[in-house]
Amino acid sequence: MSKQSAGITRWKRRLAAGLLCGTAMLVLEACMPTVIVGGGVAGTMAATDRRTFGTQTEDRTIGFKGESVADAIVGSQGHVNVTSFNRLVLITGEVQNEGLKTRVASEVAQIPNVRNIVNELEIASPSSMSSRSNDSLLTAKVTAAFLNTEGLYANSLKTVTERGIVYLMGRVTEREGNRAAEVASTVPGVQRVLKVFEHISEEELNQMKAQDVSAAEATRSDQDGEEYR
Repeated sequence: MSKQSAGITRWKRRLAAGLLCGTAMLVLEACMPTVIVGGGVAGTMAATDRRTFGTQTEDRTIGFKGESVADAIVGSQGHVNVTSFNRLVLITGEVQNEGLKTRVASEVAQIPNVRNIVNELEIASPSSMSSRSNDSLLTAKVTAAFLNTEGLYANSLKTVTERGIVYLMGRVTEREGNRAAEVASTVPGVQRVLKVFEHISEEELNQMKAQDVSAAEATRSDQDGEEYR
């Protein structure tokens, strides 16, 4: 494949991905309930992420670099998604043979800050655009279901869907992970749910909640101080 053809292929993939994400966001916004908090609108989930800001940045970089690496290896003959959460990397999609599956995982593992790899690539032809569109909608619906479930926090969970299979990532307690998997499995169209979690203890969760409350109180205090100046 020429460099020009490879560039056109990547451009088409990114355009299609953007269109699918836009559709999914419309579905998610339609499903997402909101509550009024302190005069503003906020989602029903906690606003904080259980990763540090630095780790969130690293995850975005790993995902971008990982998909660039995969594109260079498989080109238009495969379809690979690379998702990182707390530097744990999930690789999904389709490639033509076991050799490509192994090579993609091996080269993605060389990206700086990658902690571990979960290789879920299938040996199959690339999925169709209609299949990927359906996966995007399922991801949005699963996330909306989490928003409607008391005790689940959206920013601690990451949902990836391939061919109707839902992969759940995140830093969660075992209790939260089991509940999230149960909720996801009830969404119409979901074929299977696979957990790719990093577990934390209930004690760690309680410490995080206490830190969130302290941070919120500090922010509110600063805002109140600004009003009186």
